[in-house]
Amino acid sequence: MQSLLTQLEPLISLFDEQPGLQAIGIVVATLLIAKLLEWTLTRILASWARRSRSPIDDRLIARLHGPIFFTVLIVGVWLAAQRLEPSPRVGAILSPTLQTLAILVWLVFLLRTVSLFLGALGGFEKQIGFLEPRTVTLFDNLSKLLLVGAAVYLLFVSWSIDVGAILVGAGVAGIALGLAARDTLANIFAGIFIIADAPYQVGDYINLDSGERGKVTQIGLRSTRLLTRDDIEVTVPNALIANGKIVNESRGPGLRQRVRVAVGVAYGSDVDQVRGVLESVARLHPQVVEDPEPRARFRAFGDSSLQFELLVWIDNPELRGQVLDSLNTEVYKAFGREAISIPFPQRDVHLYEQKPAT
Repeated sequence: MQSLLTQLEPLISLFDEQPGLQAIGIVVATLLIAKLLEWTLTRILASWARRSRSPIDDRLIARLHGPIFFTVLIVGVWLAAQRLEPSPRVGAILSPTLQTLAILVWLVFLLRTVSLFLGALGGFEKQIGFLEPRTVTLFDNLSKLLLVGAAVYLLFVSWSIDVGAILVGAGVAGIALGLAARDTLANIFAGIFIIADAPYQVGDYINLDSGERGKVTQIGLRSTRLLTRDDIEVTVPNALIANGKIVNESRGPGLRQRVRVAVGVAYGSDVDQVRGVLESVARLHPQVVEDPEPRARFRAFGDSSLQFELLVWIDNPELRGQVLDSLNTEVYKAFGREAISIPFPQRDVHLYEQKPAT
């Protein structure tokens, strides 16, 4: 653009006595140059983008129009201002102001571009192991934070603000803030690790060390929200979750979960009959899957009973309590029909008459 303005110097020199007209002419010429440069670059880039099958190129080029145009226009305004020979005070304000506008224009472009690229790269989790759809939001926020920090630094430099003093003050304030908000920061860092490591996702059923069990409805930086079977939403701090054991009932090859029904029968019962009754009850249950098929196991010799366990599979962890209730009911009824005794602990109490002292 400077070379083009050099070519226009003979024309501009005709208005040496009228710097205002020169400034207007430079601004008009800059507008024309900006439109020409924008059109030329986007046409060249668009021809390259047509060779690619990815839609990212087209969207990126579409977003380049504004930054290119406004950058050239800002440079033209600065050159026009130089023709007017502003006072040092005005120049000290005008130059940083134009730099600030340029920084903000490109900051907006880069923020939108980062989201565009990370959203597209999130679909290549097999090729890029650390970048998955569930971690795109985390990396997107971190990237935008770095870009905003870099933009703030450039703004300070453009306005000749001592960055070192601000960093020292920010460090002291950061220490004080860290001590005052230690628990909050612990929850935020734990939330970042949870999002990155993904021990659970929204929609999973989890059990926590603290006893909470429910469906994950929201994962935030500070806390995780669970919806219990009582339709009560529980908010658990992320630091508490990160420092404990998490049992995720929804993970594995599928959502299926095994339900165990423990039952004891009296000594002397027909073991094969007990096993057959348990398995037949499970096969007739509408919420028990056929594959893997239900199985009954003779587990141990108890103090007063033979210990059996019925193992069945269900399609959804949410049905666990309901299925366990109905299976216990049906097993009890079936044992009654088949005259299979369920023992209970008994104690013999012997009373001794104490003879009176003589």
